Amino acid sequence: MATNKAVQNGNKLKWNRKVWLLVIGIIFIASTLRAPLTSVGPIISFIRDGLHISNVLAGFITTIPLLAFAAISPLAPKFSKRFGIERTLLFSTALLAVGILTRSLGTTPTLLLGTSLIGVAIAFGNVLLPSLIKLKFPLQVGLLTGIFTVSMNLSASLAAGISYPLASGELGWRIALGIWFILAIIAIIVWLPQIRKSKSESNIGSETNKEHIPLWKSPLTWTVTLAMGFQSLIFYTTAAWIPEMLQSQGMSANTAGWMFSFMQFSQLPATFMIPIIAGRRKDQRPLVIVFGVLYLVGFGGILAGWTSLTVLWMILLGLAGGASFSLAMMYFSLRTRTAHEAAELSGTAQSLGYLLAAIGPVLFGYVHDITNSWTTAIILFIFTVLLLVTVSMHAAKEGYVTPEK
Repeated sequence: MATNKAVQNGNKLKWNRKVWLLVIGIIFIASTLRAPLTSVGPIISFIRDGLHISNVLAGFITTIPLLAFAAISPLAPKFSKRFGIERTLLFSTALLAVGILTRSLGTTPTLLLGTSLIGVAIAFGNVLLPSLIKLKFPLQVGLLTGIFTVSMNLSASLAAGISYPLASGELGWRIALGIWFILAIIAIIVWLPQIRKSKSESNIGSETNKEHIPLWKSPLTWTVTLAMGFQSLIFYTTAAWIPEMLQSQGMSANTAGWMFSFMQFSQLPATFMIPIIAGRRKDQRPLVIVFGVLYLVGFGGILAGWTSLTVLWMILLGLAGGASFSLAMMYFSLRTRTAHEAAELSGTAQSLGYLLAAIGPVLFGYVHDITNSWTTAIILFIFTVLLLVTVSMHAAKEGYVTPEK
């Protein structure tokens, strides 16, 4: 394929200027896919008090992007097939910049509208970047997926860390939300050289004329989808409730916040290494066992109430979360034969997966309310981990979502 030859030479990657520009572009676009979301949680009280909105509406702000992911993810491959993957990513990043700016204007309608635009824009990046990596770097999928996921999670961690100091200072919560507009503009500028290619080169649907086989007919599609969904549910639910769980065990709010930061940053080594290891193996089931054990030990330690080892539990949960997330992203490339299939599988899995994830924070909060305790909720975490491991053991087994012709 002409596109692959532009960056590949046999089994070696030619690190020329064109490749470096593409990799840097991927890094910057990836860095915009989580920071606008993780910057909200730590300052939700400032937003609520500043706009005089209810707790229900304030909580809905974190749910809107997940619903947008579910609605838009299946459409991303269709836009890419029509306009080309590079152009689609450019348009979506521009939409993200508009959404960030709109959200920070300081009214309730603009907050909701901007958040919706952000969710729509990020859905395109979530789906199309993994398929772009498979298209451009078919022999280095693990390395580039590692770079992609680390960029995404590092910016997410930094955003979660600096949003509170910004909002509590003279700048206020609107600047704390709006500052990510700058990152989106930089990503657009860095990505501009990629749209000079012809549409036929960048169209992920132009690589094959084979008869289209619906992915939903494959059981593997559904286990990949459930793996994406359960790991997302665990991530977004821990992000919502882990600090409060720790406070219920006697930890101060400030210390609980730092514990959550440990968990976030602990994801980074796993998000880089796991894709590289997975890309070198035909069967990734041993990696599933590893993150399953890490999850169980981490949640087990919290359930036991061993607060003196909370740092360890957070590190283990962070490593497990990073491993399960990056492996879920790798399935889109490892279980498909073409970049077009990867985009379709990514769209399907992320659509239904994020819809499942959106249930998590509400369900776990409800369980806490009816039991007046976090014990049942933590047990529910453990049960979810067992479900994740079960479906992942099938998703991680060598195979493809479509039969060989």
